[in-house]
This record gives sequence, structure tokens and C-alpha cells, in this order.
Amino acid sequence: MAEVAPPQAPQEPVPLDTIPISPADGTSGEVKTPEDSGDGETVTVFHDPDNFNVKHPLMNSWTLWFTKPPSGKGDNWNELLKEVISFDSVEEFWGIYNNITPTSELVVKSDYHLFKKGVRPEWEDPQNKHGGKWSYSFKDKKLINIDSLWLHVMLAAIGETLEDENDGEVMGVVVNVRKGFYRIGVWTRTVGKPFPGGGDGNVAGGKGRSVEQGKEVLMKIGRKFKESLGLNEGEVVEFSGHTDSAHAGSTRAKAKMTV
Repeated sequence: MAEVAPPQAPQEPVPLDTIPISPADGTSGEVKTPEDSGDGETVTVFHDPDNFNVKHPLMNSWTLWFTKPPSGKGDNWNELLKEVISFDSVEEFWGIYNNITPTSELVVKSDYHLFKKGVRPEWEDPQNKHGGKWSYSFKDKKLINIDSLWLHVMLAAIGETLEDENDGEVMGVVVNVRKGFYRIGVWTRTVGKPFPGGGDGNVAGGKGRSVEQGKEVLMKIGRKFKESLGLNEGEVVEFSGHTDSAHAGSTRAKAKMTV
């Protein structure tokens, strides 16, 4: 599992194109050691945002997406959904997180999406279309720290702790900012059963599973997601399929599973 260091105090949000994602010498994909710096000194992104010499790679590359609020003038989803930036190391994650607007300060109808690189946060994406999501809505926005909750879920995702090794189910995580609630969700590749039509689609997450095995994998993800949110036993996290949500015309389709 990738070890993710704790953050320092968030800085003021800055324009995304000014975020230092890689060392100034341009070795963006190279994991360097203190010895490589020439003087043996460890320099992290927190010490020097332009000339750090240590990077800790994540198991997967991730992309941050943002959905801006509709203008009310007939915007379509593709116009509202914006790809922000991709990263593949712990240092890059914190460099981005500490320089974007906190969820608590986003305007209503905004969303952040953190998905594995190459997967768009859309139901129609080939890697999502047979999947679903676990979600929970926090209806009293004043009583929760949404920034802390969203951070914990993102860390669980990039640290690969929401699922077991080789499960291959977690596609990404999302937070929705709405007038009456915040909602956080985890998107999965399947709904716990083989894809329709046979073929390669019957191998969920890289290994063949029965329906019972597939559902148990999803249930484990749901339990870990619930734990990452710090919910108590009486608070229910729901799972629904993207196809059901699309047919219902809403993200609030009838739950297939609960934990």
C-alpha cells in the first residue's frame, strides 16, 4: 500500500497552472533519493515547492476533475466537466490538494472527482458503464467537516486501502456540493456480477468471480468506505448501479446493497 504522509496546513488557493508538480530540473517521472541531490539532504515538496528531490510513487496514476455549476443556459455535462490535472506521487497529491479551493468553499452544484487516469467520471465511460457506486449524503452541512471527510476518502483511494490487492473495482471517488447536503461516493467497475454479453467482461477486476464473490468484494469496499467516513453502525451507506441511476434520471436510484 502507498504510504501517504499527513498534510501541513493548507495554503491559500492559487491558479492551478502555477502548482509545482515536478522538480524544477524536469525529471517528472523519476523517483529521486537524497543522494541524487548531491549534498545528501532530503528536500520534500513541503520544504521547497520548486526544487524538492524526493518523490514517493503511488500504485496508480490519478486525475482530478472538477464540475462547475451550470449557468442555466442549457450547459451540457461535457461543458461543465473539466479535467484539472494528473499525478502519480504522494508529493504531487499534496502539492495539488494544498493549492485548490477547499470543498467547503465551493459553490452549490460543484463537484470534485478523483479518478484513475484514463477513466472519465461519467456513467458512459467504458470502464464505468457496467459499474455503480457507494455513496452517503451528509444532510446537516454545518455539523460536519467536509474537507476532512473528502480528504480521508481521497487518501483511502490513492493509498489503495478501499479494496484488497487485485480486486480492481475502485474507479474513483467524488464529492457533490448541493444546497441541502454534501454527498461523497466511491465508483466501482462492476455491480458484483459478470458483464452482459460474455467475453472479457466476465472477468471482473482482472479475475473471474461468481456473483456471490463479486458482491462480497463490493460489500468489503462499502464497509471500508463507511469506515473512512467515520460513520457509526446506524448510519447506512448505499450502493446503486449506474444503469439504474441513468434509467431513474437521477443519482438517487434505489439501493442494491447497504452497509
